[in-house]
Amino acid sequence: MPESLNRAIRWDTVVGALLIVLLLFSFTSVDGFGNALNLSFLIGNTLPVALVALPMTLLVVSGEIDLSVASTAGLSGAVMGALWNQGLTIEAIIPICLLLGVVCGLVNGLLVTRLGLPSLAVTIGTLAAYRGIAQIVLGSDAVTDFPTQYLDFAAGRIGDSFLPQAFLPFVVLLAIAFVVLHATPFGRSLFAIGASEEAARFAGIRVKRQKLILFTVTGLMASLTGVFWALHYASARYDNATGLELSVIASVLLGGIDFDGGKGTLGGAIAGVFLLGAAQNVMSLQDVSAQSQIVVTGVLLVVSVLGPRVARQISVARAGRRSAASTSTA
Repeated sequence: MPESLNRAIRWDTVVGALLIVLLLFSFTSVDGFGNALNLSFLIGNTLPVALVALPMTLLVVSGEIDLSVASTAGLSGAVMGALWNQGLTIEAIIPICLLLGVVCGLVNGLLVTRLGLPSLAVTIGTLAAYRGIAQIVLGSDAVTDFPTQYLDFAAGRIGDSFLPQAFLPFVVLLAIAFVVLHATPFGRSLFAIGASEEAARFAGIRVKRQKLILFTVTGLMASLTGVFWALHYASARYDNATGLELSVIASVLLGGIDFDGGKGTLGGAIAGVFLLGAAQNVMSLQDVSAQSQIVVTGVLLVVSVLGPRVARQISVARAGRRSAASTSTA
C-alpha cells in the first residue's frame, strides 16, 4: 500500500476528517450553529478541555495518566474564590493558584516516580483528596464578584468575530506543546518511554525525571484551567470542572493517543477535543439531555480505545498478506 494512503487512513487523520464532516453538516443542517454567538460559546466551552488536553497528551504518550486534573482545577478555583474574599488582588491570587497546581502535580509525580505506584490508582486517590480540600477551603459558597476586565477577557470575543479572547493564548500554548512533543529530544524521549520504559532507561533517558516534569506541568495547566473556568463562568465553586477529566481523556484517546503509550499526535488529540466539543454543542442545540450527552461521551471513549487497535490489527494483517504475496512471487 502506498505510504500516502497509509497516512490517509491513520486514526488521527480519520478524526480530523470526522471533525470537518461534522462541521459541514452542522453549518448546513443545524439551526443556530453557525451564528457568531454559538461558535464563541462552543470554543469557549471547549477551551478548558483543550487546555488540559495539551499536557495530558504528553503524559499519555509516556504511558501515564492523571485523573485528578478536574479536582486540581476545582481546588484552584476554590482557593481563588477564598483568597478573593480575603481581600487579595486577582494579580496576586493567580500566581498562588498556579503554584498550588504545581504542588498538586508534583505530589502525583512523586508518588508515581519515587514510590513506583500506578498513576491510575494514585490520581484516583488525589482526585478525591483535592476535591475534598476544595470543599473545605470554600464550602458551598459561590464567589462571583471578580474584576470585570478579567471576566470580559475570559468570556469576551475578539471584536465582532466569533473567536474568544482567550483563544489566542491557547494557540500559543498549543504551538509550544506541539514543538515540544514533535520537534525536541524531550518529546522523542516520551515516545520512547511509552513504547518501552525499560528500553528507554537503557538508552540513557532519565525516565523518572521526565515523568515528574510531565505530572508537574499537568498540575500547572489544570490549575490554570481552574482559574479560567472560574472567570469564564463568573463563578468560583469547589465543584467547578466536575467531570472534566472524563472529557479530557475521551478527547485525547479519541484523537488517536494510545492508552498504552508510545503512539499518537498532538494534532489528533486537539481534533478529538473539538470533535467532542462540536458534537456536544450540536446535541445541545437539538435539545438532547445532559444525561444522553454523557452516554455519548462514554461511547466515544470506548470507540476511541477500540478504534486505533482495530486499525492497527488491519494494518498488520495487510502487511502480513503483502509479505506472504511477495514471498510466494519470489
